[in-house]
Amino acid sequence: MIASLKSLFGLGPKTDYAQLKKDGAQIVDVRTKGEYATGHIKGSVNIPLDSLNKNLKKLNKTKPVVTCCASGMRSASAKGILKSNGFNEVHNGGGWTSLERKLNS
Repeated sequence: MIASLKSLFGLGPKTDYAQLKKDGAQIVDVRTKGEYATGHIKGSVNIPLDSLNKNLKKLNKTKPVVTCCASGMRSASAKGILKSNGFNEVHNGGGWTSLERKLNS
């Protein structure tokens, strides 16, 4: 149970986000369109959390997915949605600004 919670909130083993991106991971920003317009990770796709279920076909199930939002809460929910819809490799990247730093380190 605790391992599941840690995994859901990205508290498990360290993830090398920069390597995931190099390997073709999809960065999915689940903030609102207005939030996304104020700044985002270059190359990310904006699919607001409330419309994620309707837009799953925009993502490739065979590639890793990294979710992000403002703080990490919505991205954790997005990770759960994606996992329950057959996406095997999904990582909660947390807040987009901290994820951007990790991607560029």
